[in-house]
Amino acid sequence: MDSDSRILVAGHTGLIGSAVCRALRRQGHDALILPTRQQCDLTDRAAVEDLFRCERPQYVFLLAAMSGGIKRNATFPAEMIRTNLAIATNVIDAAHRGGVEKLLFPGSACAYPRLCPMPIQPGALLSGPLEPTNEPFAVAKIAGMRMCQAYHRQYGARFIVVVPATVYGPGDHFDENGHVVAALIARFHGAKLRGESEAVVWGSGRPRREFIYVDDVAEAMIFLMNRYDGEEIVHIGSGRDIAIADLAAQIAHAVGYSGRIIFDSSAPDGMPRRLLDSGPLTVMGVRPKVSLEEGLAATCAWYERSKS
Repeated sequence: MDSDSRILVAGHTGLIGSAVCRALRRQGHDALILPTRQQCDLTDRAAVEDLFRCERPQYVFLLAAMSGGIKRNATFPAEMIRTNLAIATNVIDAAHRGGVEKLLFPGSACAYPRLCPMPIQPGALLSGPLEPTNEPFAVAKIAGMRMCQAYHRQYGARFIVVVPATVYGPGDHFDENGHVVAALIARFHGAKLRGESEAVVWGSGRPRREFIYVDDVAEAMIFLMNRYDGEEIVHIGSGRDIAIADLAAQIAHAVGYSGRIIFDSSAPDGMPRRLLDSGPLTVMGVRPKVSLEEGLAATCAWYERSKS
């Protein structure tokens, strides 16, 4: 990408999209195409075709999605699969027909089977049953990933697929429908303000997850947009996982909540473990810069400023 390249960031107001925009601007990219949902509904095929015809993007970061934690997946399964399938289908095909030079599509670690060898290899995709709590979202993501690979294979389209570990950081949805880090920050912050002696966390606390700070993900995505053209899925991770119980304790400490943490084992846990093999990206020279401790502190500080 040159400094004057026309770059569409679909989903530019979201957690990853906003970080990608920040990183692109730091690198001198000013010709960003940032349509709002009101300007272009990405689930509307005609609207997407108009966007590509009028704006003529050269590069596309397809970061728009409907996502969330276990509760949101359980509450809105139909919206999850319908919205994400429509966005992927419309944007990927319009990018091909519009002559886009390159497109990056992020899959999801939850698209891998519920049970598979760790660390997860890209070849594990579709090798076993999915985790039921996020199956509709995962199916839509799998479709987008395979669609990019199919366009790559049939048309020679430079459409690449990445799968990040669980992303967290400033700009997430900090409520019970959000991802685990944001949801726990909001829960413990609220418990502290209300003076509650106990805070309940969904699940047993035993599942293990790998986390990566959003700015590290953005930098890796831009690197891959510039340097990688392969069909193989590339993982973006930290190489370390942590039990949810230990994560909750770290977040409570960062927030300043000293009450008791109770785990509700009657609630679903999701996948027992999720750790990606990010070896190929490491070989390319890309490693995360922000540790989990640093990232949690920065995210908690940002959240508290946003609430003041």
